[in-house]
Amino acid sequence: MAEKDRYYQPSDVTDALTEVQKLFNSYRNAPLTQELFDYHQKLLGRLTSDLPAAAKAEHRADLVTATQDMAQAMQRWTQVRLTGQPYPGRLRHFKFVPDATGPKFKRHVVKDHGSGTHRSSRH
Repeated sequence: MAEKDRYYQPSDVTDALTEVQKLFNSYRNAPLTQELFDYHQKLLGRLTSDLPAAAKAEHRADLVTATQDMAQAMQRWTQVRLTGQPYPGRLRHFKFVPDATGPKFKRHVVKDHGSGTHRSSRH
């Protein structure tokens, strides 16, 4: 296996930010270990050095601010987790979103064996 095939190669800045967001959300509530802390610092370093420069090269000012927003949220994660508290949110669309926010949709599935969808309600 070649060295270049071993690591994820993003195609553009949006792809890279999406991958960092996915990785961060996967470990945000994991037990804090030295390895995880080092990994987080490495991701944060990429987010503050490489990605803003690449976003400027692509002439995407929105992605430059997105990298800054993500970096702030990830630095806050470090502070919160070092105090032993759980992190109260996640990254979504490159921004911090607190847990338990957003619309909750109630649905009651009625399978009435009629024509149409099985999620229709009987009125």
